[in-house]
Amino acid sequence: MERSTKVLCIGELLIDFICSDVGMNLSEGENFIKKAGGAPANVAASISRLDGEALMAAKVGADPFGIFLKEVLKEAGVDTEMIFLDKEHNTTLAFVSLMKDGERDFVFNRGADRDLKYDDLDENIVMNSKIIHFGSATALLGGPIKDTYFKVMELAINNDIFISFDPNYRVDLWKGRIEDFIEASKKCLGYADFVKVSDEEIKIISGKENIEEGIKIFHELGAKIVAVTLGKEGTLVSNNRDMTRVGSIKIKSIDSTGAGDAFVGAFLSRVSQLKDSKSLIDDFEAIKEITAFANKVGALVCTKLGAISSLPTLEEVKALEIR
Repeated sequence: MERSTKVLCIGELLIDFICSDVGMNLSEGENFIKKAGGAPANVAASISRLDGEALMAAKVGADPFGIFLKEVLKEAGVDTEMIFLDKEHNTTLAFVSLMKDGERDFVFNRGADRDLKYDDLDENIVMNSKIIHFGSATALLGGPIKDTYFKVMELAINNDIFISFDPNYRVDLWKGRIEDFIEASKKCLGYADFVKVSDEEIKIISGKENIEEGIKIFHELGAKIVAVTLGKEGTLVSNNRDMTRVGSIKIKSIDSTGAGDAFVGAFLSRVSQLKDSKSLIDDFEAIKEITAFANKVGALVCTKLGAISSLPTLEEVKALEIR
Protein backbone atom coordinates (compact mmCIF):
# COMPACT_ATOMS: atom_id res chain seq x y z
CA MET A 1 0.00 0.00 0.00
CA GLU A 2 1.32 3.41 -1.01
CA ARG A 3 1.90 5.73 1.94
CA SER A 4 -0.13 8.95 2.18
CA THR A 5 1.40 12.40 1.68
CA LYS A 6 0.44 13.47 5.20
CA VAL A 7 2.90 15.14 7.54
CA LEU A 8 2.33 14.25 11.19
CA CYS A 9 3.43 16.97 13.62
CA ILE A 10 3.90 15.94 17.25
CA GLY A 11 4.45 18.25 20.19
CA GLU A 12 3.01 21.08 22.18
CA LEU A 13 -0.21 22.92 21.48
CA LEU A 14 -0.73 25.73 23.96
CA ILE A 15 -2.02 29.23 24.63
CA ASP A 16 0.29 32.23 24.51
CA PHE A 17 -0.99 35.15 26.56
CA ILE A 18 0.97 38.15 25.27
CA CYS A 19 0.90 41.27 27.42
CA SER A 20 -0.11 44.22 25.25
CA ASP A 21 1.06 46.70 27.90
CA VAL A 22 4.53 47.08 26.41
CA GLY A 23 7.23 47.90 28.92
CA MET A 24 5.42 46.37 31.87
CA ASN A 25 6.28 43.11 33.59
CA LEU A 26 3.65 40.47 34.21
CA SER A 27 2.84 41.74 37.69
CA GLU A 28 2.12 45.21 36.30
CA GLY A 29 0.46 44.36 32.98
CA GLU A 30 -3.32 44.23 32.81
CA ASN A 31 -4.11 43.52 29.16
CA PHE A 32 -3.28 40.26 27.41
CA ILE A 33 -3.89 38.95 23.90
CA LYS A 34 -4.73 35.26 23.58
CA LYS A 35 -2.94 33.44 20.75
CA ALA A 36 -2.72 29.82 19.67
CA GLY A 37 0.86 28.68 20.26
CA GLY A 38 3.20 25.75 19.89
CA ALA A 39 5.84 25.42 17.17
CA PRO A 40 4.67 22.01 15.86
CA ALA A 41 1.15 23.42 15.53
CA ASN A 42 2.50 26.36 13.53
CA VAL A 43 4.32 23.92 11.24
CA ALA A 44 1.15 21.89 10.70
CA ALA A 45 -0.84 25.02 9.86
CA SER A 46 1.87 26.18 7.44
CA ILE A 47 1.80 22.85 5.59
CA SER A 48 -1.98 23.00 5.31
CA ARG A 49 -1.97 26.62 4.08
CA LEU A 50 0.47 25.55 1.33
CA ASP A 51 -1.97 22.88 0.13
CA GLY A 52 -0.18 20.05 1.90
CA GLU A 53 -1.77 17.47 4.18
CA ALA A 54 -0.97 17.90 7.87
CA LEU A 55 -2.20 16.28 11.03
CA MET A 56 -1.40 17.19 14.61
CA ALA A 57 -0.83 14.89 17.58
CA ALA A 58 -1.07 16.74 20.89
CA LYS A 59 -2.88 16.88 24.18
CA VAL A 60 -4.77 19.90 25.49
CA GLY A 61 -7.12 20.36 28.39
CA ALA A 62 -10.84 19.62 28.12
CA ASP A 63 -11.39 23.31 28.82
CA PRO A 64 -12.27 26.40 26.76
CA PHE A 65 -8.63 26.94 25.82
CA GLY A 66 -8.22 23.39 24.56
CA ILE A 67 -11.41 23.61 22.53
CA PHE A 68 -10.22 26.94 21.09
CA LEU A 69 -6.87 25.47 20.04
CA LYS A 70 -8.43 22.47 18.34
CA GLU A 71 -10.81 24.75 16.43
CA VAL A 72 -7.99 27.07 15.32
CA LEU A 73 -6.10 24.18 13.75
CA LYS A 74 -9.24 22.70 12.24
CA GLU A 75 -9.99 26.07 10.61
CA ALA A 76 -6.42 26.12 9.29
CA GLY A 77 -7.13 22.83 7.51
CA VAL A 78 -5.15 20.58 9.85
CA ASP A 79 -6.41 17.07 10.65
CA THR A 80 -7.19 17.24 14.39
CA GLU A 81 -8.14 13.58 14.91
CA MET A 82 -5.20 13.06 17.29
CA ILE A 83 -5.61 16.25 19.32
CA PHE A 84 -6.87 14.88 22.61
CA LEU A 85 -8.90 16.75 25.24
CA ASP A 86 -7.57 15.77 28.66
CA LYS A 87 -10.06 15.93 31.54
CA GLU A 88 -7.32 15.59 34.18
CA HIS A 89 -5.02 18.44 33.16
CA ASN A 90 -5.58 22.01 32.05
CA THR A 91 -4.30 23.36 28.74
CA THR A 92 -0.68 24.52 28.91
CA LEU A 93 -0.41 28.32 29.20
CA ALA A 94 2.50 30.70 28.59
CA PHE A 95 2.45 34.34 29.71
CA VAL A 96 4.97 36.76 28.26
CA SER A 97 5.64 40.49 28.32
CA LEU A 98 8.35 42.59 26.72
CA MET A 99 9.88 45.04 29.18
CA LYS A 100 11.52 48.41 28.52
CA ASP A 101 15.05 47.01 28.63
CA GLY A 102 14.15 44.52 25.91
CA GLU A 103 14.13 41.55 28.31
CA ARG A 104 11.15 39.23 28.55
CA ASP A 105 9.10 38.46 31.63
CA PHE A 106 7.92 34.88 31.24
CA VAL A 107 5.71 32.52 33.22
CA PHE A 108 4.98 29.00 32.01
CA ASN A 109 2.14 26.92 33.42
CA ARG A 110 2.65 23.47 31.98
CA GLY A 111 -0.42 21.32 31.70
CA ALA A 112 -1.85 18.72 29.35
CA ASP A 113 0.82 18.93 26.63
CA ARG A 114 3.27 16.92 28.76
CA ASP A 115 0.84 14.02 29.14
CA LEU A 116 0.65 12.83 25.50
CA LYS A 117 1.23 9.08 25.79
CA TYR A 118 2.28 6.69 23.05
CA ASP A 119 -0.82 4.59 23.68
CA ASP A 120 -2.98 7.65 22.93
CA LEU A 121 -1.82 7.58 19.32
CA ASP A 122 -3.35 5.58 16.50
CA GLU A 123 -0.35 3.56 15.38
CA ASN A 124 -1.84 2.92 11.94
CA ILE A 125 -2.13 6.66 11.29
CA VAL A 126 1.43 7.20 12.51
CA MET A 127 2.80 4.44 10.28
CA ASN A 128 0.90 5.75 7.25
CA SER A 129 2.46 9.23 7.53
CA LYS A 130 4.89 10.31 4.81
CA ILE A 131 6.82 12.52 7.23
CA ILE A 132 6.85 12.91 11.01
CA HIS A 133 7.93 16.27 12.40
CA PHE A 134 9.12 16.68 15.98
CA GLY A 135 9.16 20.29 17.21
CA SER A 136 10.54 19.95 20.67
CA ALA A 137 10.15 23.24 22.61
CA THR A 138 8.42 21.62 25.60
CA ALA A 139 8.41 17.93 24.65
CA LEU A 140 11.99 17.29 25.75
CA LEU A 141 11.40 18.88 29.16
CA GLY A 142 10.08 15.59 30.48
CA GLY A 143 6.82 13.79 31.14
CA PRO A 144 5.12 11.07 29.07
CA ILE A 145 5.47 13.10 25.85
CA LYS A 146 9.26 12.76 25.96
CA ASP A 147 8.98 8.97 25.99
CA THR A 148 6.36 9.22 23.24
CA TYR A 149 8.80 11.21 21.10
CA PHE A 150 11.47 8.56 21.16
CA LYS A 151 9.05 5.66 20.72
CA VAL A 152 7.58 7.32 17.63
CA MET A 153 11.06 8.05 16.32
CA GLU A 154 11.92 4.36 16.65
CA LEU A 155 8.69 3.44 14.85
CA ALA A 156 9.53 5.91 12.07
CA ILE A 157 13.05 4.52 11.65
CA ASN A 158 11.75 0.97 11.46
CA ASN A 159 9.15 1.92 8.85
CA ASP A 160 11.42 4.12 6.71
CA ILE A 161 9.44 7.30 7.46
CA PHE A 162 11.15 10.65 6.84
CA ILE A 163 11.94 12.31 10.20
CA SER A 164 12.11 16.08 10.73
CA PHE A 165 13.41 17.68 13.92
CA ASP A 166 13.50 21.27 15.18
CA PRO A 167 14.87 21.63 18.73
CA ASN A 168 13.10 24.97 19.27
CA TYR A 169 15.32 26.11 22.11
CA ARG A 170 13.64 28.57 24.49
CA VAL A 171 15.95 30.01 27.10
CA ASP A 172 13.07 30.64 29.52
CA LEU A 173 12.17 26.94 29.55
CA TRP A 174 15.66 25.53 30.05
CA LYS A 175 17.16 27.78 32.73
CA GLY A 176 19.47 25.63 34.84
CA ARG A 177 18.90 22.62 32.57
CA ILE A 178 20.77 23.44 29.39
CA GLU A 179 22.82 20.23 29.54
CA ASP A 180 19.58 18.23 29.56
CA PHE A 181 18.48 20.13 26.44
CA ILE A 182 21.76 19.43 24.67
CA GLU A 183 21.72 15.73 25.54
CA ALA A 184 18.11 15.21 24.41
CA SER A 185 18.64 17.21 21.22
CA LYS A 186 21.71 15.18 20.29
CA LYS A 187 19.70 11.99 20.71
CA CYS A 188 17.05 13.34 18.33
CA LEU A 189 19.72 14.28 15.79
CA GLY A 190 20.62 10.62 15.57
CA TYR A 191 17.20 9.89 14.09
CA ALA A 192 16.69 12.93 11.88
CA ASP A 193 16.61 13.06 8.08
CA PHE A 194 16.05 16.84 8.24
CA VAL A 195 17.05 19.24 11.01
CA LYS A 196 16.26 22.94 11.12
CA VAL A 197 18.12 25.10 13.66
CA SER A 198 18.94 28.74 14.24
CA ASP A 199 22.55 29.91 14.45
CA GLU A 200 22.12 30.15 18.24
CA GLU A 201 20.83 26.58 18.52
CA ILE A 202 23.58 24.96 16.49
CA LYS A 203 26.21 26.71 18.61
CA ILE A 204 24.55 25.57 21.86
CA ILE A 205 24.02 21.96 20.80
CA SER A 206 27.33 21.42 18.97
CA GLY A 207 29.46 23.48 21.36
CA LYS A 208 31.10 25.16 18.36
CA GLU A 209 31.05 28.88 17.60
CA ASN A 210 31.79 28.22 13.94
CA ILE A 211 28.53 27.21 12.24
CA GLU A 212 30.18 25.02 9.60
CA GLU A 213 31.99 23.08 12.34
CA GLY A 214 28.66 22.74 14.14
CA ILE A 215 27.04 21.34 10.99
CA LYS A 216 29.82 18.77 10.72
CA ILE A 217 29.11 17.62 14.29
CA PHE A 218 25.39 17.39 13.53
CA HIS A 219 26.15 15.09 10.60
CA GLU A 220 28.48 13.00 12.76
CA LEU A 221 25.62 12.58 15.24
CA GLY A 222 23.42 11.25 12.44
CA ALA A 223 21.51 14.19 10.93
CA LYS A 224 21.20 13.81 7.15
CA ILE A 225 20.10 17.29 5.96
CA VAL A 226 20.91 20.30 8.15
CA ALA A 227 19.42 23.75 7.57
CA VAL A 228 20.66 26.69 9.65
CA THR A 229 18.38 29.71 9.29
CA LEU A 230 20.22 33.04 9.28
CA GLY A 231 17.38 35.57 8.97
CA LYS A 232 17.86 38.04 6.13
CA GLU A 233 21.13 36.28 5.25
CA GLY A 234 19.19 33.20 4.11
CA THR A 235 19.82 29.60 5.09
CA LEU A 236 23.01 27.54 5.25
CA VAL A 237 22.13 24.04 4.11
CA SER A 238 24.17 20.83 3.99
CA ASN A 239 23.73 17.13 3.21
CA ASN A 240 27.20 16.14 4.47
CA ARG A 241 28.61 16.19 0.93
CA ASP A 242 27.70 19.67 -0.25
CA MET A 243 27.06 22.90 1.64
CA THR A 244 25.88 26.30 0.48
CA ARG A 245 24.01 29.39 1.63
CA VAL A 246 20.66 29.82 -0.08
CA GLY A 247 19.68 33.49 -0.17
CA SER A 248 16.39 34.91 1.02
CA ILE A 249 14.32 37.76 -0.41
CA LYS A 250 14.24 41.39 0.67
CA ILE A 251 11.20 42.29 2.74
CA LYS A 252 10.16 44.87 5.30
CA SER A 253 9.96 42.86 8.51
CA ILE A 254 7.10 43.69 10.88
CA ASP A 255 7.01 40.58 13.09
CA SER A 256 9.29 37.55 12.79
CA THR A 257 7.12 35.39 15.07
CA GLY A 258 6.58 31.99 13.50
CA ALA A 259 8.97 32.55 10.58
CA GLY A 260 11.09 29.53 11.49
CA ASP A 261 8.03 27.32 11.80
CA ALA A 262 6.73 28.58 8.45
CA PHE A 263 10.12 27.71 6.92
CA VAL A 264 9.87 24.15 8.26
CA GLY A 265 6.26 23.81 7.10
CA ALA A 266 7.14 25.03 3.63
CA PHE A 267 10.14 22.70 3.40
CA LEU A 268 8.14 19.67 4.52
CA SER A 269 5.18 20.50 2.28
CA ARG A 270 7.51 20.12 -0.70
CA VAL A 271 9.21 17.00 0.63
CA SER A 272 5.81 15.35 1.16
CA GLN A 273 5.12 15.64 -2.58
CA LEU A 274 8.23 13.66 -3.54
CA LYS A 275 7.62 10.06 -4.54
CA ASP A 276 10.50 9.01 -2.29
CA SER A 277 11.15 11.54 0.48
CA LYS A 278 14.41 9.87 1.49
CA SER A 279 15.81 10.39 -2.03
CA LEU A 280 16.07 14.11 -1.21
CA ILE A 281 19.07 13.43 1.04
CA ASP A 282 21.30 12.75 -1.98
CA ASP A 283 19.77 15.37 -4.31
CA PHE A 284 21.47 18.64 -3.35
CA GLU A 285 19.95 20.59 -6.25
CA ALA A 286 16.47 19.67 -5.00
CA ILE A 287 17.47 20.58 -1.44
CA LYS A 288 18.53 24.05 -2.62
CA GLU A 289 15.31 24.56 -4.60
CA ILE A 290 13.12 23.54 -1.67
CA THR A 291 15.16 25.71 0.71
CA ALA A 292 14.67 28.73 -1.57
CA PHE A 293 10.91 28.15 -1.50
CA ALA A 294 10.95 27.79 2.29
CA ASN A 295 13.00 31.00 2.63
CA LYS A 296 10.35 32.84 0.64
CA VAL A 297 7.55 31.54 2.87
CA GLY A 298 9.47 32.42 6.04
CA ALA A 299 10.08 35.93 4.74
CA LEU A 300 6.42 36.47 3.86
CA VAL A 301 5.42 35.61 7.43
CA CYS A 302 7.63 38.46 8.68
CA THR A 303 5.53 40.99 6.74
CA LYS A 304 2.44 40.38 8.88
CA LEU A 305 1.56 40.23 12.58
CA GLY A 306 1.02 36.94 14.37
CA ALA A 307 2.06 33.35 13.74
CA ILE A 308 -0.74 31.18 12.30
CA SER A 309 -2.68 34.25 11.16
CA SER A 310 0.29 35.44 9.08
CA LEU A 311 0.94 32.17 7.24
CA PRO A 312 0.74 32.64 3.45
CA THR A 313 -1.23 30.48 1.04
CA LEU A 314 0.46 28.77 -1.89
CA GLU A 315 -1.15 31.33 -4.22
CA GLU A 316 0.38 34.20 -2.23
CA VAL A 317 3.82 32.60 -2.43
CA LYS A 318 3.52 32.04 -6.18
CA ALA A 319 2.45 35.66 -6.66
CA LEU A 320 5.61 36.95 -5.00
CA GLU A 321 8.34 37.79 -7.45
CA ILE A 322 11.81 36.69 -6.38
CA ARG A 323 13.97 39.80 -6.26
